[in-house]
Amino acid sequence: MTLNTLRAVLFLVFSVAVSNFGFAVQDNDDQDKEFNAKEMIMHHVKDGHEFHIVDWNNEPITIPLPIILFTDNGLTTFMSSAFHHDDSGVNIVEKNGERFVKYHEKIYQLNAGVDALAFDDEHHPTNAVLPLDFSITKNVFMMWVSVLVLLLIFISSARKYKKSNRFVPSGIASFMEPLVIFIRDEVAIPMIGEHKYRKYMPFLLSVFFFIWINNIFGLIPILNGANVSGNIAFTLSLALFTFVITLFSGNKNYWKHIFWMPGVPVPMKIFLMPIEIIGMFVKPFSLTIRLFANITAGHIIILSLMSLVFIFKSEFIAPVSVGFSLFIMIIEIVVVAIQAYIFTVLSALYIGTATAEDNH
Repeated sequence: MTLNTLRAVLFLVFSVAVSNFGFAVQDNDDQDKEFNAKEMIMHHVKDGHEFHIVDWNNEPITIPLPIILFTDNGLTTFMSSAFHHDDSGVNIVEKNGERFVKYHEKIYQLNAGVDALAFDDEHHPTNAVLPLDFSITKNVFMMWVSVLVLLLIFISSARKYKKSNRFVPSGIASFMEPLVIFIRDEVAIPMIGEHKYRKYMPFLLSVFFFIWINNIFGLIPILNGANVSGNIAFTLSLALFTFVITLFSGNKNYWKHIFWMPGVPVPMKIFLMPIEIIGMFVKPFSLTIRLFANITAGHIIILSLMSLVFIFKSEFIAPVSVGFSLFIMIIEIVVVAIQAYIFTVLSALYIGTATAEDNH
């Protein structure tokens, strides 16, 4: 890496870190309100119904997304920009004779004759219900964007190969080919086997690039932390795909080792069977938590470091806060790729275990 390239990378990372710093505090410009680090962090790591770009003259500039709700009266749709803040600070919108409120990024339908939310001792709404919410949140929107980006990349790569006389990669194809070969030679073949890996390559490549692209989008400040991989529903869905493929790929040898372990006494077979069955379900659970926790932890650490400036209320802590945030941001650029790789490796390992032949 040349010196100019290194400078460019460091400048890019520094810009991202400083931008994240601005986005982290944009909702806390009110000097009369006590800064709440936990509230700010949780606001930025969870999903939302709009992209909050910046506050300008105490007015939020946002990119609204569609709200799609199904109630007893049927389908109700509107844009998230329809919500507004009243004097109580609660988001309220009226549509089709129904009243909806947005509270902590959840949309409630108020009961008939009710004008505001009421809460119990645990601060749960008592006079509203949760309608079926099929809204396009920022995480859902960014998943669609990542799919379009991947289609664009791979279609462009395929066209490059098609135009080449000797299938020599060029352009974007020259960048993608080493990655595809790496997944094939270092993940699929060692974990699954040279004779069985081919039919699983589309899944492994899709998982790797899909997670990686979404992780990269999560580092872009202008997207206001569209933390897709930090959403446990996203990681659980991917883990379930691995779980189902593993189950349907399991051969006789795989099921024999689960329900009646060969080569051990009968009492031990009975003892090991429930443990192996539990292990079948622990594997997708571990995949879910590992990806979710690692990606979310990175965002929380960066935002926590930035919060130190407002917790200590001193500009002298800013260089330390931004410096450590910059360091963590550099690590995060590597971590987003590593986590995609680890998820792919473990998926291939579980599939390989299910398809392995009996060596006894």
